[in-house]
Amino acid sequence: MTFEKKGKQRYRKIYPVSWEQLHRDARVLAWRLVELGSWKGIIAVTRGGLVPAAVIARELEIRLIDTVCLASYDRQDQGELKILKRAGTSGRDWLLIDDLVDTGNTARAVRRMLPEAHFATVYAKPAGRPAVDTFITEVSQDTWILFPWDSEASFVEPIISRRKLTD
Repeated sequence: MTFEKKGKQRYRKIYPVSWEQLHRDARVLAWRLVELGSWKGIIAVTRGGLVPAAVIARELEIRLIDTVCLASYDRQDQGELKILKRAGTSGRDWLLIDDLVDTGNTARAVRRMLPEAHFATVYAKPAGRPAVDTFITEVSQDTWILFPWDSEASFVEPIISRRKLTD
């Protein structure tokens, strides 16, 4: 499976993430964040940041949670960024949580809204990595991360079989 972007192959690999892996990775992120200080609350970047934010809120015993609501993806294509809701804080002593930083476009927009927040993501790609303060796992720019809320269990051809189809 590949995704096209303006005539070019943008994603060549798929990195499927299970619910269990996402939970473990979000807990690892919480371990890093607890070492950085205490936090007033969490701002989750919707929608992808909601699940990791819930795990981190539990692990750090944070009960004050806000959201910043953005829309930029239509399935695999990133389009114009729309701000649907802003957070009700400046971000000082707050955690800003998202599932992934990809190109960094969304991250930079959120940074402009909340410049004092500590921005943490579970996954990061090279182009977006400089826009966040803390992340756990880096994947290549040409990898599509398949989150558990976007997938269901089904048979998958072995890698070698898929490779023969694309050669």
